Amino acid sequence: MSGEIEKSHCFKVENKFIVKSGCKKRMWRSLKQILTTERTLPWPNDAVLYFSINAPPTFKPTKKYSDISGLPAPYVDRHSKLYYNNSEEFATVRSLPMDITAGYLQLRGANTIVG
Repeated sequence: MSGEIEKSHCFKVENKFIVKSGCKKRMWRSLKQILTTERTLPWPNDAVLYFSINAPPTFKPTKKYSDISGLPAPYVDRHSKLYYNNSEEFATVRSLPMDITAGYLQLRGANTIVG
């Protein structure tokens, strides 16, 4: 037992964050710094970089939430185009004036003209 050489584990290295050249600690950079560095370097035109990758469109439909309560909304009022969750909200949606309805649509980002 005393003649065996003990194996050193890589996770027990004391100086794992020290770079060999210059004995300086490794600098951690944010994503913004990495992207800025990538943009300034001379890359070929066909190179795939982190900031040039675009996500494909999703196949899942967007979730619709009630404009009144914020609950999941399975229904849409045909007249005002507002989403609602139950019959109580439907009565509220129907009783709203047009300027309030337009305000709800503007908050949601729907650019349809009510009228």
